[in-house]
Amino acid sequence: MDLNLGTKPNATPEGLVKDVTEMTFMVDVIEASMQAPVIVDFWAPWCGPCKTLGPLLEDAVVKKNGAVTMAKVNIDQNQAIAAQLRIQSIPTVYAFWQGQPIDGFQGALSPAEVVAFVERVAAQGGAEAGGGLEEAITMAEEMLSQGAAVDAAQTFAAILAEDDQNAAAYTGLIRAHLALDDVTKAEGLAQVAPDAVIQTKAFEAVQAQIALAKQAQNAGPLDDLHRKVAKDPSDHQARFDLANALQAAGDTEAAVDQLLELFKHDREWNDGAAKTQLFTIFDALQPQDPIVLKGRRRLSSMIFA
Repeated sequence: MDLNLGTKPNATPEGLVKDVTEMTFMVDVIEASMQAPVIVDFWAPWCGPCKTLGPLLEDAVVKKNGAVTMAKVNIDQNQAIAAQLRIQSIPTVYAFWQGQPIDGFQGALSPAEVVAFVERVAAQGGAEAGGGLEEAITMAEEMLSQGAAVDAAQTFAAILAEDDQNAAAYTGLIRAHLALDDVTKAEGLAQVAPDAVIQTKAFEAVQAQIALAKQAQNAGPLDDLHRKVAKDPSDHQARFDLANALQAAGDTEAAVDQLLELFKHDREWNDGAAKTQLFTIFDALQPQDPIVLKGRRRLSSMIFA
């Protein structure tokens, strides 16, 4: 069955969400996807999950301000489209870009998953889609900060598909894999990073984060190390191992405290390992992080005392 051209049905006031029929599918989906990605929601009035999913999708699409649009297809009224695209259950959602399906899912998703899906699709359109890559990067960073590392990784990867030299997306993808405890994948990405990425401060930071993550894999039991240091405060190796274990446990401030204590007692121990490890931690954090500012200040006071 050919999908014929025809007049467009009424759209939302924003012009971003439209009811699409067999007569308008070619215009409102295939042709429209040449300019910006189009999310197609296949639904029916009798479908309970559709009534929940549809508004979530619409809200997320409208918030993208043109980076992606949405087409709603009632399969009861447009059975030929459903048959042609082999829609076997609803809700089913497809995303089209440049005239081709690029992503999709079946069934209901959580609100966070819906937002992540729309972000991924919008990122495929890049700057031409209206929202731009910068907005997609911001949203991916928000996903990562909220613990949605898989969604963040997918979004960063979609951005890199448009701009493989994008340092923010490349380093973001590495950090997403670190958040997923996939140190091997993160390290592999770092090893093949483009020169444009390698030359950035963000790459320097993820290199430090990879180093800390590898150390964390071999960190000893915290309780045992605490006891060893308490028993013999001059056991520098135990204190260094305790700092690594604290860092692995997410207590960066305590790790810095232990390393500063070690530096104060013997700054030359193990070829200056305490100072080297402190700089690794500082590099892994944001320059204005309070832990960095306080730690650098204390280290400087010891060096120049």
